[in-house]
Parts: sequence; C-alpha cells; structure tokens
Amino acid sequence: MAGREVTVEGIVTRDARHGTGLKGFYLQQADNEADDNPATSEALFVYTRKSGGQAGDRLRVRGYVKEHHGLTELVRVSALHICGRGQQPAALELSLPWSEKQLPEALENMRVTVTDPLTVVDLHHLYRYGQVTLATRDQWIPTQRQRPGHKMPSVLEKQQNARLVLDDGSSITNPDRIAWLGNRRPPRAGEQTGTMTGILDYRFDAWRLHPDRPPRLLRRNPRPDVPLRPAEANLRVMTINLHNYFNGNGRGGGFESSRGARSPDALMRQTDKLVAALTMPDPDIIAVMELEADGYGAHSSIAQIARALGEPWRFVHTGQDQSQRAIRNGLLYRADRIQLRGATQRLELAKHQGRPVLAQSFSLIGAGPQVRIAVTHLKSKSCRGAEGTNRDQGDGQGCWAEARTRAAERIAAWLDSLPEADSHRGTLITGDLNSYAKEDPLIALAQAGYRNLASDDAYSFRYKGRRGTLDYALADGQLAAAVLASLYWPINSDEAPGLGYDGPESVRQEGPWRASDHDPVITDLRL
Repeated sequence: MAGREVTVEGIVTRDARHGTGLKGFYLQQADNEADDNPATSEALFVYTRKSGGQAGDRLRVRGYVKEHHGLTELVRVSALHICGRGQQPAALELSLPWSEKQLPEALENMRVTVTDPLTVVDLHHLYRYGQVTLATRDQWIPTQRQRPGHKMPSVLEKQQNARLVLDDGSSITNPDRIAWLGNRRPPRAGEQTGTMTGILDYRFDAWRLHPDRPPRLLRRNPRPDVPLRPAEANLRVMTINLHNYFNGNGRGGGFESSRGARSPDALMRQTDKLVAALTMPDPDIIAVMELEADGYGAHSSIAQIARALGEPWRFVHTGQDQSQRAIRNGLLYRADRIQLRGATQRLELAKHQGRPVLAQSFSLIGAGPQVRIAVTHLKSKSCRGAEGTNRDQGDGQGCWAEARTRAAERIAAWLDSLPEADSHRGTLITGDLNSYAKEDPLIALAQAGYRNLASDDAYSFRYKGRRGTLDYALADGQLAAAVLASLYWPINSDEAPGLGYDGPESVRQEGPWRASDHDPVITDLRL
C-alpha cells in the first residue's frame, strides 16, 4: 500500500513527537478490533509533529503509507482527530530467536513483552545513540570455537536472529542522559535484563525495543578483582594493546594524528587509566602494542608511559625506529626486579603482515634462567588494499588471513634461528595477533610448537557483539613447564566504550575500566 492515502483509527501507545523523540507516535488497533491474521501487524508509526492527543487516546489519522528503510509508517499527515480515551492494547509476548512461527514483521510497531532474560552483548552505541544490543545468550566469534569454513555466514545469521536492540527512543546523538538507564552504572557485557514491555520498532537494520519504563538490570558479570599473583611466581608478564597511545610532540602540543588522544587533557586521562591498569596487577614485564612509533628519546611515547609507571620502570631500546609505521610494539620492565640479557632482536615484517617483532631475553636480578619475550602485532582484518588470497574468503577469518599466517610462520622460524644462552628457559610469544583461536595463524604457531595458554572460555575482545581472543601468550615446549597460570583480566572488552578516556565527561570514571578496547593477558611463571 506504499504511496496510497489512507485513514486509520487506533490507540496511541507511545507519543514521541516532542523534545528529543522520534518525531511521531505509535498507533495500534484496539484489541477488540484487531484482525484474525497473526502474520500481519496491528500498528503503525505515524511520522508527524502535528499536535493533538496523548498516549491512551483514540485518534483518527489521515496520511500516506510509506515504507521507510523497512519500517511501515504514515507520513504527510493531513488530518488528526481525537476520538476520546481508549484502552491500551495488551502487550503480546515476544520470544527470541526469531522463527518462522514468530516473524518480527508481524509485531512491528506493536506493544510487546519480553519475559525471558536477555544478555547484553554490545555496548558500542550506548553513549552515542543510547542503545545496547541484547541476545538470548552471550555470543562468540565463530572462529573462536570452530575452524574457518563456508558455514560461517549461516552462523552469523543465526546469531543475528537471536538479537534485539534496547533503545532510548531518542533522535539525538551523544545524549547527556539515557532514559532507560537513569542514574545507574552502565551494564557490562554479559549482564542480563529482566522482563521488559514496550514498542517493537525497526530502524537502522535492527529490531529494537523502546521500553515503557527502565528495565531491571541483573548484574551477572560484576567488575573483576585484580588477579592475585601466585606466591610461587617469580615473574609476571602482562600484555596489552594500548589502543593507540600517542603523546603529540611530548611537550604538551602537536596532537595532529588521527590516532589516540587529541589534547593534553585527553592524554592525561588516557595515561591515568593505563597506569592504573598496568600497575594494579604488579607485573615485572609489560609487552605493549599500538604505541606511537616516535623513537626512544625523552619526549617519546614509550618514555612518557615509563615515567608515568614510576621510578623502577625502564623500556627496551632498539635504536631509532626506522620502520616508517605509525605504531609499534614495546617492552617495559622493572629494573629493580628484572635485568636484560643479551641483545635486543627485531624482525621487520612486510607492511601487509604486521608491525616489527621485538624480542628480548630477561632474567631475575643477579642470575638464573633466561626467558625470551617476543611481542608481536599482526595485520588487522581491515580489507583496505587486500587482493587475491588476502581478500575475505568467506570462511570467517576476514581479510589478510593469508598474510597473517605467513607472518606467524616466519616469526616462529626467526625465533628458532636466534642464539640461545646456556640458561635459556624458553620463549613466550605474546601480543595482538588479530586472529581468533581456531584461525590459521594460531594453527601455524601451534604446529611450530607454541602452546596457547588461554582457557577455552577465554576472550579479550568484542567485535559487533561477539567475543573472542585476539591477544595471546604462547609458550614454546621449553617454557610451558614454567608457566603457573595465564589469564585475561576483563577490565575493557565488557565495559562501555564511553567510559574510556575520550568518553562523555558525565560518565568518566577513575581506575582501569576501559583503559583500552582489549583486555590484558597476565602470565605467571616460575623460572
């Protein structure tokens, strides 16, 4: 009926014409007037700023039918009459996932009730558009649990059918206050909602619920305590992607890069959050990625983060950075506990494979066994410039999987070729591999003798509401016997991005929460 002029009559179930609303109202047929066809909706969104009526009133409206990006609505309203008060239609029970027996189109714009708990899986748009993505259960990146293959698109579709967006019903971006959240702390991913009643709507390619009242949040995923260091551990290695730590010119200006902090105040907030995250677990060695490649001078980014960590901390020098990359890897260590052993090694990878690998041997102060730490950051899954076998093959690995796999093989061979001291205890490859646990680069490293120390239920990153591991600690056969524990500290991936250093001032929090977009990996060893 798109394009036809019609007259409709029904009950206003939600009025969103005023303030920051959606510039219209929802109109639903009274229960005693609904048709007998369960496959068709009994409601419309009326796009208008015409005044008259409120929620609970019966209105007669004349306008034109339009299908607006998948949402059926009435536009160009020419007449609106109040016919008196009516009775709100009963909310129909909605359950996920969507199925052939219950298609969301049949409930579009209608009042519904969700009785089953739904899990928060994505908070990316919470402080941008006032919405979060919910699902029947927390969802995994498919290649975190199974080998890449042609069935991955169907897995993603199945996950999408189990989702619903919780929306604040506002048309503004970057809201100061989110209606359904109120003054409560924002949820963490993995937490759940209680029973919710509201309007089922479709916008921006997603089915969403505008709740009648703030939903109850079931705190099923509390913020974690700092991981305790085992009494017998004499070396703790921490690995974290810094989410672009750039310090301008190092003198309080020069914030011209599109990466990282854009002002001295933002840099201070970013540094404070990172220092909290990096010091609270009491590590001896810190491997970092996404550090500005600006040399090793007093005003460099690595020098600034070392100073912020405190007096015992030093960083590993490799000489002037000649890679012409925007970001690089780095190693920091506590000079009162740890000493360098031998020369620093560096492997320059092809630009499409990843950032240069940094390898350094360490031992406890005085003497004892040496452990080699190799920090790496492989090419991202972004498809820019990808050609041939490096393009997305539709198997779940994204672009550049071939390049990442070749890089992993090359790193393993390079480490195998390096000289070993008599006291060499083994090698730990650590960093952001931009690959999930069952993807080819991890398989290549496993075949080269490097064991993934993460547990099967571990994750360090969320992408579009799906979780998985991109960050790893991989021990060779020599070192595996010295590993006491390796775990992820979930202070970042489950938190709303708006809590980061560049988020809204009204929600900023002190402490390590959302210091980065990746969770740190903490590995305890007994050398």
